[in-house]
Amino acid sequence: MTPTRLYINIDHVATVREARRTDEPDPVQAALLCEQAGADGITAHLREDRRHIQDHDAERLMARVRVLNLELATSPDVVALACHLRPYQATLVPERRVEITTEGGLDLSRPNPRLRDTIRRLEEAGVRISLFIDPDRRTLDAAKDLGVPAVELHTGRYAHTWREGAAALDELRAAARHAADMGLFVHAGHGLTYANVAPVAAISAIEELNIGHSVISRAVIIGMRAAVVEMRKAMGRSQES
Repeated sequence: MTPTRLYINIDHVATVREARRTDEPDPVQAALLCEQAGADGITAHLREDRRHIQDHDAERLMARVRVLNLELATSPDVVALACHLRPYQATLVPERRVEITTEGGLDLSRPNPRLRDTIRRLEEAGVRISLFIDPDRRTLDAAKDLGVPAVELHTGRYAHTWREGAAALDELRAAARHAADMGLFVHAGHGLTYANVAPVAAISAIEELNIGHSVISRAVIIGMRAAVVEMRKAMGRSQES
């Protein structure tokens, strides 16, 4: 089976830069090093509050990297930029200004005209769409009803409890299989590390992992290329049947 793709989220490179409001470290340079080390794609979250990735970063990433997955919410100005840039993929995520990072999936339990309009605009721009959601059957059904081709399963519960038992991993397996059975492409991410990634990468229905903080943290110690290579090894090559 084809190994699970690895996308590296380079937001935290920009976080370090923005701590001093300077021009280094450069997230685009980091993204290129990730590609050279074997990353299959680059993920960057352009938030409404611009706390890390900036508009010019997204523009430069589009011009330099092979495959860009742009994470965004439904903020009109960010959606407009995404439609203009036309990245390979846009992953729609929830945002709250008080959060440190995205702490849960989209709420699809009630009608959301703004979300539907964002999906429509991105589709018209020719952008592939994924929805960042919790691994819940009802939420998956709602995502399917929205007509998107892909979902990214929020792995936060697994990341926080993987040492305590298999319940969260079983939940991810079941959600991934249900999504795949409905014809959705399945991605996953949030809180995955070198220590806990292998069981998720082994789920056959999951074709793509988005990993950021753990790789960037490791890169501070051993360098970006080596950190990406280590993550690919940690993911392993086995796939669940």
